[in-house]
Amino acid sequence: MDLDVVNMFVIAGGTLAIPILAFVASFLLWPSALIRIYYWYWRRALGMQVRYVRHEDYQFCYSFRGRPGNKPSILMLHGFSAHKDMWLNVVKFLPKNLHLVCVDMPGHEGTTRSSLDDLSIDGQVKRIHQFVECLKLNKKPFHLIGTSMGGHVAGVYAAHYPSDVCSLSLVCPAGLQYSTDNQFVQRLKELQESAAVEKIPLIPSTPEEMSEMLQLCSYVRFRVPQQILQGLVDVRIPHNNFYRKLFLEIVSEKSRYSLHQNMDKIKVPTQIIWGKQDQVLDVSGADMLAKSIANCQVELLENCGHSVVMERPRKTAKLIVDFLASVHSTDNDKKLD
Repeated sequence: MDLDVVNMFVIAGGTLAIPILAFVASFLLWPSALIRIYYWYWRRALGMQVRYVRHEDYQFCYSFRGRPGNKPSILMLHGFSAHKDMWLNVVKFLPKNLHLVCVDMPGHEGTTRSSLDDLSIDGQVKRIHQFVECLKLNKKPFHLIGTSMGGHVAGVYAAHYPSDVCSLSLVCPAGLQYSTDNQFVQRLKELQESAAVEKIPLIPSTPEEMSEMLQLCSYVRFRVPQQILQGLVDVRIPHNNFYRKLFLEIVSEKSRYSLHQNMDKIKVPTQIIWGKQDQVLDVSGADMLAKSIANCQVELLENCGHSVVMERPRKTAKLIVDFLASVHSTDNDKKLD
């Protein structure tokens, strides 16, 4: 091999070594920063733009893609202790001609966190309505999607503000009253009785607890490196006191069964998506909702747990698009009649 060629490889190797070493250092030393960069990059790649809007002294943070058009806008509500970027997995597979809005729920990520805020389900519903009014999203009825706690809020929102919503997708929603408690709920009740709020499984404080939470929420066993687990914990720890306060509020007597108490008031076409192997919220909740909501479709996913959005994003996106198409085409047929 010519000396010039050898020199070229040495120079190229040295040039590449700098960003590679920087990446490795970030991965090992600052995994939480790497996770934030990851979401920032993914938002840009998918065309999601972050914006802020205020209602009086309250700030909402949201991301969006597209503009309102002939098809209904889509508002997406994330689950407990998550944030707007959890929907990026699904956004990746949604058509780019849809107007998408993903908002940080009250107290989460970039949305205002106030000690005076009403974190009950009804309180969160009112906050989301304020957000909708700020964006004038209800100028035309929109499609509302929510998962877990976000599904709880979405279902009650559709019951309280029926003129705002044209259709609804609930992904393994909380807020239903079961005849028997599953193992997870039994464990939560034991923790509540013993006042051991530090041990709530959905609020991890160590990489080991984070790994246990991922196994609880997912049927698919993700192999997550220790550094990433540490990064996920580092991002959450500053917020854990808020998460505990929020959790105790949404499982309180005032909020725990709000969806159950309001499901018969939901009049819009509704889609239920649930993982059959959900260990957090039992899949039998889908049948409960189907019996109470007149125009309701149920989609049960095999080999899928509670984290439907993470485990089956492509399938979830397809189900949502197909549901919207069926509802939209039916509305058009009615207009023609």
